[in-house]
Amino acid sequence: MNLRDLHYLVAVADLRSFIQAADQCCISQPTLSTQIKKVEERLGVQIFERTNKKVLPTELGEQIIASARRVLLEIDTIQQLAGNAQDPLTGNFRLGAFPTLSTYIFPGLVPLIKQALPKLRLILIEEKTDILVAQLKQGQLDAALLALPIHDDTLETRQLFEDEFFLAVAIDNPLAEKKSIAQSDLSHQQLLLLDEGHCLRGQALQICQLNGAEEQQDVRATGLETLRQMVRAGTGITFMPKIAIHEPEDGIRYIPFEEPVPKRTIGMVWRKTSARNELFDLLTKLISD
Repeated sequence: MNLRDLHYLVAVADLRSFIQAADQCCISQPTLSTQIKKVEERLGVQIFERTNKKVLPTELGEQIIASARRVLLEIDTIQQLAGNAQDPLTGNFRLGAFPTLSTYIFPGLVPLIKQALPKLRLILIEEKTDILVAQLKQGQLDAALLALPIHDDTLETRQLFEDEFFLAVAIDNPLAEKKSIAQSDLSHQQLLLLDEGHCLRGQALQICQLNGAEEQQDVRATGLETLRQMVRAGTGITFMPKIAIHEPEDGIRYIPFEEPVPKRTIGMVWRKTSARNELFDLLTKLISD
């Protein structure tokens, strides 16, 4: 079995399609199918279940594919070590962030990275936290900006900054008269929250549960900008992280919280086995500053 075969196995597992995997691997579908079949015959096991509509890894196939991912990740690490020995601050760098952060941090961050690291080719990925963590562990990302803590022994984390929450209300909302607000003032209030899968939703729900607030059950949003417009329209109130606030804004008031101020801690996360520690040190200092 060679590295090419491992790439084929992972591509089919990821895409659940021989046709799409063949396109990604730049070979014909019959050639890909033949190579996968040869691997199965050589090992004496079935790696994929095949039907006319879908392709699924077998239980043993999942274990084999997981091993293939680890091998490819180690090969990638070897190539990075060799490349970094020549110049650690060049080449591709795949940086991820979750949607309620990426929209607001990338526009200011990209010019800084471009100026400080002109030889680095920056590739930006926006995904939800659980997907970013999985991509990090599989070697599809070099680093990600995430809300801490991240509990995983294979990942390294470094705190960058704290992002305070404000309460966003329409200017004609009775709460808009307040100069500041205590978390206890949220009791019996109904808040607009993001849809399932957003880490900000989990943080907001925790604050609500601690202070007797509730979620508006009939309304959810897929992003902060939609929440912002619903607040402006008087649909409800919501939490807004400081990084997403651009005052002054017509129709909206952002009220600061009294101590203890609810906040999220943003950090950079990468694999402990990564060979790009010098680059991570530079990037974390750049972002923190």
